Amino acid sequence: MKNWMKAVIGVVVVLALLAIPFITSYNSLVNAESAVDSQWANVESKLQRRYDLIPNLVNSVKGSMTQEKEVFGAIADARSKLSGAKTVDDKVKANNELESAVSRLLVVVENYPDLKSNQNVQGLMDELAGTENRISVERDRYNKAVQTYNNKVKRFPGSIIANMTGFEPRAFFTAVDGADKAPSVNFD
Repeated sequence: MKNWMKAVIGVVVVLALLAIPFITSYNSLVNAESAVDSQWANVESKLQRRYDLIPNLVNSVKGSMTQEKEVFGAIADARSKLSGAKTVDDKVKANNELESAVSRLLVVVENYPDLKSNQNVQGLMDELAGTENRISVERDRYNKAVQTYNNKVKRFPGSIIANMTGFEPRAFFTAVDGADKAPSVNFD
């Protein structure tokens, strides 16, 4: 075999050895990004369930209490923002506002004995509580998928591949400021 042929074969072998980790890292990033997108879709489906349940609960409660207009207004505003949100960050922010308004509504319901005994209200509250649990589970899974993806984007050699191919770190689903404090409802 001639020397130039050996050199060409050597170059091809070196390129192949360099391409394999690149392809593997790229495919790993694609899989991780897909897992994040899939998990976000799961979060959104649970948020949609909550979004659909809330008007039924509000309407059931509204008939029994007309003085709590502030809570109903906050829920309506938050639902409006959520339906208009386009980005993941906007959806997270709007969802956090809705979550805060719903928690205030639940505090109000707890303070009205007539509502607690109403079967429709109680059934809707049970469904909402179950939905909140599902949302919590899906948020945790989403954040784990984001963590895995972000680690791949930031660690070597994935960081080089990510920078070359446009993969960006994703934001975690975080709680709204003040979520660590119980909502207060004033009946004055």
